[in-house]
Amino acid sequence: MSDKMRVVEISQPGGPEVLRLAERDRPVPGPDEVLIRVDAAGVNRPDVLQRMGLYPPTAGASDLPGLEVAGSIEALGAGVTGWTRGELVCALIPGGGYAEYAIAHIGACLPLPSGISIEEAAAIPETFFTVWANVYDDAGLRAGETLLVHGGTSGIGVTSILLARAFGSKVIATASSDAKCDAIRKLGADLALRYDGDDWEERVRDFGGADVVLDMAGGDFVERNLNVLNDGGRHVSIAFQRGMNASMNVMMVMRKRLRLSGSTMKARGPEEKARLAQALEKNVWPLISSGAARPIIDRIYPLEAASDAHAYMEAGGHTGKIVLSTH
Repeated sequence: MSDKMRVVEISQPGGPEVLRLAERDRPVPGPDEVLIRVDAAGVNRPDVLQRMGLYPPTAGASDLPGLEVAGSIEALGAGVTGWTRGELVCALIPGGGYAEYAIAHIGACLPLPSGISIEEAAAIPETFFTVWANVYDDAGLRAGETLLVHGGTSGIGVTSILLARAFGSKVIATASSDAKCDAIRKLGADLALRYDGDDWEERVRDFGGADVVLDMAGGDFVERNLNVLNDGGRHVSIAFQRGMNASMNVMMVMRKRLRLSGSTMKARGPEEKARLAQALEKNVWPLISSGAARPIIDRIYPLEAASDAHAYMEAGGHTGKIVLSTH
């Protein structure tokens, strides 16, 4: 086997065109790590931000983009038990997914749910880890409660809708067009709203308000989200496409006993990701295998067309995940 591999590098900060195909040495797994022969890798918004120079890799991580992969275990690092060479896995990684081989910590590796393709498996880790950690682990969404998620056709949005419906919650989702709202309804959302055209705050309140908001908008949407939260509501911030700064009425937060939190997945340590992986395998893997929360792929690109995949993501017309294939 060659000790070289094809990768997609960021030649310099910029637009999709700065992604370039290159050749690098195949990495070697360290203690508690495995080397995965990558068959498919998910494309995510943090990859775009990294390409633009706005989201640098975490310390010690690969400088290549790519936070989720699926493929077979090629080699085991020292101390690895419970996994075998050739076993199919999907994994959440801190970087390096846009390549033919990638390193993953064993705690962030999961066996493939039954009945799904390798491309579907690659579309799972980043969004499912993120939604579980924020909507369930942090905000504690329960059956019968209502979730509001902005950007309902994004990978995070679609995953949120699928899981909330599977666990018996109601879902309100927003999007930028009538076509996207139609797609959201087909996914099972109880209410789909144009955030740029509807008076979505009034519509959410008329529906009965929200108990949890998963917010990827930030900026001016934060206070509007708080306005529609019910007493005891939870607001979770995971992105800030409308800006990093927000104002709010603190008295309203106090009066309604609201809880505000936020997180990033990329910077979480191996132990935390391992805990989330175990929760996903126990609670979510059966839903994926049954088809109740199966990942939805919008488009698959070859590895060498990563720039096209990024351009497509930035155009905003996708519903679900965009995946790169190394085949």
